[in-house]
Amino acid sequence: MRADGDPGCDVFLTGTVFLDIIFTGLDSAPVRGTESWARGMGSSPGGIANMATALARLGLRTSLAAGFGDDHYGDYCWDALEQGEGIDLSMSRTIRGWHSPVTVSMAYEGERTMISHGHEAPPYDDTGDSGEEGVPPAHSVPPRARAAVASLVPGRPEGWIAGAAARGARIFADTGWDDTGRWDLAALPGLELCEAFLPNAEEAMRYTRTDCPRAAARVLAEKVPVAVVTLGADGAVAVDGGSGETAEVPAIEVEALDPTGAGDVFVAGFVTGTLAGWPLADRLAFAGLTAALSVQEFGGSLSAPGWSEVAAWWQRVQGWVGQDPEALARYAFLGGLLERLLPRACRPWPRARAVPTIGFRRSP
Repeated sequence: MRADGDPGCDVFLTGTVFLDIIFTGLDSAPVRGTESWARGMGSSPGGIANMATALARLGLRTSLAAGFGDDHYGDYCWDALEQGEGIDLSMSRTIRGWHSPVTVSMAYEGERTMISHGHEAPPYDDTGDSGEEGVPPAHSVPPRARAAVASLVPGRPEGWIAGAAARGARIFADTGWDDTGRWDLAALPGLELCEAFLPNAEEAMRYTRTDCPRAAARVLAEKVPVAVVTLGADGAVAVDGGSGETAEVPAIEVEALDPTGAGDVFVAGFVTGTLAGWPLADRLAFAGLTAALSVQEFGGSLSAPGWSEVAAWWQRVQGWVGQDPEALARYAFLGGLLERLLPRACRPWPRARAVPTIGFRRSP
């Protein structure tokens, strides 16, 4: 739903790209001094690539500014994002002599444990030559975009957020665990520029000094126009601070294979619904649906669903015996939407999924 005069970019984001290696099919957590065998394994771009891929697969023209390692891992991630997903990497750079950050994720019992390794990218050499000596400064002057997604870190200003907002972007933000232990909303630079803030329940309650996620959402809605608090297996709740509207949608019960990146997919779904002008409850429902579909595949970024997967779910769920009519009605808005959108949105080939390597040699 783009209008005349809209910028060519729908969503801009910046961050660190990891190579993710995911082990699934573990019966339990690894035990010290023993060897565990996983029944499944996959490799995929990770980190900020999770969000970028989820946005692109929902049809949003996505621009990513990131540094990529000067190694085979970096080459693989670049190719997977640019060629495989159609993400604009014109503001990204390959950094000479810098290796790709790596995360190993172990999924078991519906949860995951991660081990990461990497080094901070070297500072950008702004001398005007090759432009490949560090993370590009482009994120300080982001392109015109309809929206931008940020991750707010206490005490760490991100100048690009103000730049994006000044150029008309609607800012969506999440956050992570506050290692300082202060849990001070005033220490989140850029929060005042956000249209929507999407923390999880634990983060929201700590930041608001409340003991209920719904109460936390109401407090946060006094700080930002829209507060969304994710409740894990219980769904999500949102409050529109301007109108006072509230919405709560339960989670869709699925058999989770790998929850890696599900939070990023949720945010991507919410951004998509917001840019399309959907009601608050529909945005929440769609975000939860896309996140639920993603955890049934492994590999954070490459588990993200596209419109074809959404359509397949909608067609299948209507035929389930014993389906709760009220629960089905919650997603009725998908019917007309998919009829209009799917012929244009679907790609003629299957979505890439995580595989147990970073590429096979092709026979001549």
